[in-house]
Amino acid sequence: MTTFHLSGFPRVGAKRELKFAQERYWRKELAEQDLLDIAKALREKNWKHQAAANADYVAVADFTFYDHILDLQVATGAIPTRFGFDSATLTLEQFFQLARGNAQQHAIEMTKWFDTNYHYLVPEFHKNTEFKANPAHYVQQLQEAQALGLKAKPTIVGPITFLWLGKEKGKEAFNRLELLEKLVPVYAEILTALVQAGAEWIQIDEPALTVDLPAEWVAVFKPTYEKLAKVQANLLLATYFGSVAEHADLLKSLPVDGLHIDLVRAPQQLTAFEDYQKILSVGIIDGRNIWRANLNRILDVVEPLKAKLGEKLWIAPSCSLLHTPFDLAVETQLDKDLYSWLAFSLQKIQELNVVKQALNHGRDSVQADLTASQAAADARAASNVIHRPEVAARLASLPANADQRQSPFAERIKLQQEWLKLPLLPTTNIGSFPQTTEIRHARASFKKGAISAAEYEAAMKKEIAYVVEQQEKLDLDVLVHGEAERNDMVEYFGELLDGFAFTKFGWVQSYGSRCVKPPVIFGDVVRPNPMTVAWSTYAQSLTEKPMKGMLTGPVTILQWSFVRNDIERATVCKQIALALNDEVLDLEKAGIKIIQIDEPAIREGLPLKRADWQNYLAWATEAFRLSSFGAEDSTQIHTHMCYSEFNDILPAIAGMDADVITIETSRSDMELLTAFGDFKYPNEIGPGVYDIHSPRVPAASEIEHLLRKALDVIPAERLWVNPDCGLKTRAWPETHAALEVMVNVTKKLRAELN
Repeated sequence: MTTFHLSGFPRVGAKRELKFAQERYWRKELAEQDLLDIAKALREKNWKHQAAANADYVAVADFTFYDHILDLQVATGAIPTRFGFDSATLTLEQFFQLARGNAQQHAIEMTKWFDTNYHYLVPEFHKNTEFKANPAHYVQQLQEAQALGLKAKPTIVGPITFLWLGKEKGKEAFNRLELLEKLVPVYAEILTALVQAGAEWIQIDEPALTVDLPAEWVAVFKPTYEKLAKVQANLLLATYFGSVAEHADLLKSLPVDGLHIDLVRAPQQLTAFEDYQKILSVGIIDGRNIWRANLNRILDVVEPLKAKLGEKLWIAPSCSLLHTPFDLAVETQLDKDLYSWLAFSLQKIQELNVVKQALNHGRDSVQADLTASQAAADARAASNVIHRPEVAARLASLPANADQRQSPFAERIKLQQEWLKLPLLPTTNIGSFPQTTEIRHARASFKKGAISAAEYEAAMKKEIAYVVEQQEKLDLDVLVHGEAERNDMVEYFGELLDGFAFTKFGWVQSYGSRCVKPPVIFGDVVRPNPMTVAWSTYAQSLTEKPMKGMLTGPVTILQWSFVRNDIERATVCKQIALALNDEVLDLEKAGIKIIQIDEPAIREGLPLKRADWQNYLAWATEAFRLSSFGAEDSTQIHTHMCYSEFNDILPAIAGMDADVITIETSRSDMELLTAFGDFKYPNEIGPGVYDIHSPRVPAASEIEHLLRKALDVIPAERLWVNPDCGLKTRAWPETHAALEVMVNVTKKLRAELN
């Protein structure tokens, strides 16, 4: 019989129960035990859903109160020593302080999980880092599932990927790979504890194998797994997000009991593993997108495998279902055709159940399901609502060098400075200001029809006026309107563009309690009407200071959406870029001469294989430049990027040719800015001087320290001052206090420089 298993499941609950419970706990409105009880109930629901779909092994150890890599730091005793906490006795309150910071320490740095929009907390390794096993939270989840009578498979990230995802810290230079020898025995203790608790199989994820690992990192796989194989456990080594075909010989030689490969992102790699002699798990249902699978096509691939491998064939989603929404069935407002083309987590595990039954009992046993799957695929392919000829024609008719500004930066900046007349170290905010209860209530009331469009507009204008007033009191130099009208930086634009659809409950976790509801790009993209012009021009009417227009960039809209898979992503991205270009030109005509086109996702879209980088960076940066196609030289184009490593793509970032770039740097102590300095980044730059994802107000000494480090790298005449990111998730008291510190420190340094 064919075994069906899972690597992970959405954590936050069908209705984001965990998110709301966490936030109530942080506000001291919910007791710790109540939060623990809610979490336990969510885990049980998830396991029962998996069992009801006929999964042979439910996923355990995938649940976390914040991040699974933070859980692993606790499990291996590798939490940052600067907090002074003991991982063996870590309290829940201390766990959250690691993730969110406290009065003494900034939070652990965040960055993107491979090429997804999920953020993990980056391990901090020192030359003398010591590890110790603390597997209690993994064992607890395993025992909870067993108590329900379920077979469970713990899943933890492997030791080599764990080290790969971390950073070296401290004054003494070293290679974190040197820590592996001390780390492996701790992993062995964790695995042993799980075996003793009754685990038959343990999945160890090593997705680092899908990137271009240095040879010295690849070389340690065999000795590492030879040591772990001494644990009396059945180990399933899992890879995902890309091909590991180049490592096929190595993987076949490892003393593990099974291997998982991703056939959604890398179907071509199957030929390299068809002769694998142990358990071969194939990821056949997309764990990262929401399109319904064509089950007949999947069976065409796996039926020959079943004939060859027999019971050694396992089936699974390509990766954890963490990246997909919970349940499509509640999306009753969707167009019926679009609805029939989609599958969320609960539907994906049912698709796997159908494949399992077909493999075990033949296609006839599930013919109704296969017929419905094929009908949906055929209807989507033939749909006349997806393609718009005028969109393709516009792309095809772009003039040569359409993506280039009229003049080089050195000439543009002179024109911009003439009218801006900004002081040294100009201060600004990245974009959003706090989304207050009043804002959310007004938006919800408008959507429910409880208030009119005019009443909603008046409420938003009141919020915008308040934001402008506060910025003027703080004496910021370049203002923003605060984005009160925006529910989400991608969803807002998608709702105003043709070719997008929206779910009501399609939430996925981004980090901690932060969830996003990605738009669904199902067809060609067009901007029917202006999207931001009225809000920006109203804000500008309230002040003499320059007002930034705020747009989300084409790559970020692409990356943070569920994207159609019937045409190339590059084409979709350029369609979005031209829609945004219409908005840029309308803002410019309306007198908004500073326009920020945010691209925080450009690094996360980078392919995992370096050989594929050039093609991606070419179309991604072209799309960004197309967004400002035709803008005057005197119009200043900004962009913002955050929570990613940019060192290895700095030439491409420079090639975007934004007049000003703002970046997240506070959690890394300006580490990222050093790379921009070494590269001699040619345009203006604003490194973030305080972390907006932490509720703490930074001390003046902290901001001064960061700004002085920045001045050592970037000439003062090209340096801007700003927070790390937008302030949407913060409250007004801490926002005002933090910005006041930022402005006062800037004025102090400005006086010195003058």
